[in-house]
Amino acid sequence: MPREDRVTCKSNYFLKIIQLLDDYPKCFIMGADNVSSKQMQQIRMSLQGKAVVLMIKNNAMMRKAIREHLEKNRALEKLPPHTRGNVGFMFTKEDLTEIRDMLLTNKVPAATQAGALAPCEVTAHAQNTGLGPEKTSFFQVLGINTKISRGIIEILSDVQLIKTGNKVGAGEATLLNISPSVSGLIIRQVFDNGSIYNPEVLDITEQILRSHFLEGVRNVAAVCLQIGEPTVTSVPHSIINGSKRVLALSVETDYTFPLAEKVKAFLADPSAFAAAAPVAAATTAAPAAAAAPAKAKAKEESEESDEDVRFGLFD
Repeated sequence: MPREDRVTCKSNYFLKIIQLLDDYPKCFIMGADNVSSKQMQQIRMSLQGKAVVLMIKNNAMMRKAIREHLEKNRALEKLPPHTRGNVGFMFTKEDLTEIRDMLLTNKVPAATQAGALAPCEVTAHAQNTGLGPEKTSFFQVLGINTKISRGIIEILSDVQLIKTGNKVGAGEATLLNISPSVSGLIIRQVFDNGSIYNPEVLDITEQILRSHFLEGVRNVAAVCLQIGEPTVTSVPHSIINGSKRVLALSVETDYTFPLAEKVKAFLADPSAFAAAAPVAAATTAAPAAAAAPAKAKAKEESEESDEDVRFGLFD
């Protein structure tokens, strides 16, 4: 089959970009540095049916396609600033968190090259390096405490070699042969129905939002109670606090009302507390006591029935 010429290939690629932008409301903008073709193929196969991966062969062509498509979808104007460098798009209609987790499982150990941006944090753990004593000065330059054990350099404590996003130096790249990093597609930004945000937002769950919201409500209620400003959050606490004060005044004075009378009765006769407890205990114990004879009776009947069916050896 003859290969398409360059003009036709670019035209088809341009049309593919337009179609994907029309069909999919969500996508990941990914960095693809140090990703092999075999690994890229595995990623495509694992996401087949759930996401479409489109690597940008020409950043200018991608930006041109987006600009010409702005009349139909103005939200796309946020994408061009993020289409620089070796990047790609992963279009999907599925849950973004699920696709992100599937993408993370396709990372493989690999030594990062010098000058590349670190995709993750890398730590050299305390261990036997397998290097000879002549490499001691190399570790000293990097500030790593070592000792010679049986003619081999041993790292004494864990050392963080690289931080995420920092440029890898020649020394760190060499040491990555001891503690290799991982290679894979890195999500730089998330585009979701016109909004663009950092991938860390996907880690925010409903439980986290609920806890932060409740914490804010508690803070607002505390401030309002302190300054005496009634709000929806503070009014229930104000009512409860007011009820406590009214009960306290009623106990100390002759003024009374139904609820205060109950409190005064308990204070006048503390034994009422002890009298109320056995009643509750008896109420809960009664069903258990009634169940005990029933179990004993059932056990006796079962034993009797067992005796009835016993036979001798010569019966």
